[in-house]
Amino acid sequence: MSQRVFNFCAGPCTLPLEALEEAQAEFVDFKGAGMSLIEMSHRAKEYDAVHQEALALLREVFGAPAEFEPLLIQGGATLQFAMIPLNLLTPGAKAGYVMSGSWAKKAFADAKPCGEVYEAWSGADEKFTRMPASDEIKVEPGTRYLHITSNETIGGIRFSAWPEVSVPLVADMSSEYFSRPIPWEKFDLVYGGAQKNLGPAGLAVVFICKSIVEGLNPNLSAYLRYGPHVDNQSLYNTPPMFSIWIMGKVLKWIKANGGLSAMEAAAEEKSALLYNVVEGSGGFYNSPVKASDRSQMNVVFTLSSDKLTAKFLAESNAAGLKNLKGHRSVGGCRASIYNAMPKAGVEALAKFMQEFQAANG
Repeated sequence: MSQRVFNFCAGPCTLPLEALEEAQAEFVDFKGAGMSLIEMSHRAKEYDAVHQEALALLREVFGAPAEFEPLLIQGGATLQFAMIPLNLLTPGAKAGYVMSGSWAKKAFADAKPCGEVYEAWSGADEKFTRMPASDEIKVEPGTRYLHITSNETIGGIRFSAWPEVSVPLVADMSSEYFSRPIPWEKFDLVYGGAQKNLGPAGLAVVFICKSIVEGLNPNLSAYLRYGPHVDNQSLYNTPPMFSIWIMGKVLKWIKANGGLSAMEAAAEEKSALLYNVVEGSGGFYNSPVKASDRSQMNVVFTLSSDKLTAKFLAESNAAGLKNLKGHRSVGGCRASIYNAMPKAGVEALAKFMQEFQAANG
């Protein structure tokens, strides 16, 4: 194998090498079965063991209370944008949405045809460069839940402190899933795509409070209702077996490396390395994000011109620092430093940024 690069892609993204190598060793002949796991029936005892272990690890690693059920649902976080309001917005109920950036806007747009929703706060006028304080969020009477995007992958902002509101929270945590503990008592539902911190694309992990399942909208086709997924332990239909198999290995890696507290500490340390370079560059690099709301997973920064940005991206790519181009909607640069990004990769990027400034400043 040629030398692995440092992959800063926002998702799909870098995964723990140990998990990939373990999967490689098992891929063709899974535990002596004479076939790959992904060739088996999802009812086979071999896959059932993988599936049940993944569910148990999700609970354990995330510290989920017994009243929360982990669900493994195809369609990624995007399907959840509609599935959540379809289920939760029973007649007479409405939901508030914190409009914090691109993904919050997508969730809101998909919720509109499904029920009554409103903007509880919007950062549009400030170009989505910060999150709101709790007293800026306007929750209307009759609100069933407040939807937040805890970390905006594109804008590079996050809720460093959770909102204090009078209604349950529903959170899209896709790009910071399993990177920090959460206060479960605030939530009715937490969800995210797996392709950031948990595994390959093709899977959404949903944690739903079991006490609310009976009160959800029953007038939906089976797959769109959470109930059948809860009742069948995420085996209502053929699940995305490959994604779940790899996710289980990633969860074991997180557990073996200290769990969420260690992931959170590492995220703080790695992101600080890059933000310190930006802040110490005398304006050569700039972060558009309010300091207190800066993401620890997606570090966004700009240079003074498109020409200089293009040179930075070309030279960093040649140096083995891959996928640093900012999202097409905002430009600039973005370093996604999820759990599996080693500190050495962030150190290499920080060093490159300093050397690039010295050569071009």
